[in-house]
Amino acid sequence: MPSLSEDLQQPKNSLEEFRSITERILAYIPEMVDQTIEDKEYLICSSTTSGRRKTIRPFKKTLFIMDANEFNGQYHAFSTIIKSLKNKVRSFEKRDFEIVDKIIYTIQQSIGIGLDLLAEPNSARKHVGNRFEELIRALFTAMNIPIRKVILSIPYETEEGQKHYRCETDVIISPYDSVRSDSQNIDPSEIVISLKTTTKDRMPKIFIDKILMEKFLGHPVRMVGISQNDIQRKEEKGEIKISYTFVANLFMVYTKFLAELEGYYYLDLPKRALQSPFNKHIFPFSKFILKDIWNLLAS
Repeated sequence: MPSLSEDLQQPKNSLEEFRSITERILAYIPEMVDQTIEDKEYLICSSTTSGRRKTIRPFKKTLFIMDANEFNGQYHAFSTIIKSLKNKVRSFEKRDFEIVDKIIYTIQQSIGIGLDLLAEPNSARKHVGNRFEELIRALFTAMNIPIRKVILSIPYETEEGQKHYRCETDVIISPYDSVRSDSQNIDPSEIVISLKTTTKDRMPKIFIDKILMEKFLGHPVRMVGISQNDIQRKEEKGEIKISYTFVANLFMVYTKFLAELEGYYYLDLPKRALQSPFNKHIFPFSKFILKDIWNLLAS
């Protein structure tokens, strides 16, 4: 078996692989953490190794499952939900939505915490993003939803002749037996999924990509955004606290004047998303998985 550090930096292809790595991290965290700070709804933990202190990313108390045994129990319930989705069950209870949010959040946040403790910061950021994309793809695959990563090739003229801009999609999901979109076209019935661990400094690209694709193709492109959270830790007067990075007003300006997405979904929903008008556009991730994705694929 690879070391935990090596395991965290290796690609994951299935939910079972994500379950396994999460169990390892949850068992590892108590051995390493020696200080915990609470700020609002979040815990910020630190670890000292060989005289060097590392502070891990904040995690939400109501979403993160800290106990490995509890995680295993809820993961079993989560697996039952995924099997139900494969069997075309479309009716779920409130608890089912909570389980989906907690399991996916705990998996992704555990990976971030593990990388915070065991990897260099630049490497950690890269691998956190990669594992996030792999997790969402593995989830779609487990639900029997056809997926494909497509790079749309957009030609443009220069003094040296025609060149191509590579407009890369994170993943496309399809109502068909296989994805029909390719480097020349995005099928109007398929959905482009934009995956960003956070919208900080990245929000404009989501809307710009949609506008660019529609302008080039000459038809509407359906796009959904998915993010992990929009919080970060900060130091204020010698104290470590959390800060919110979701730029709510900018999101609404882009939505009104640039392009309207089919929806934006968070593993950890920003508080502003509960208020009007944001709650008409931004939703919990579980709503996408258990309800909205099926409506979109059927329309």
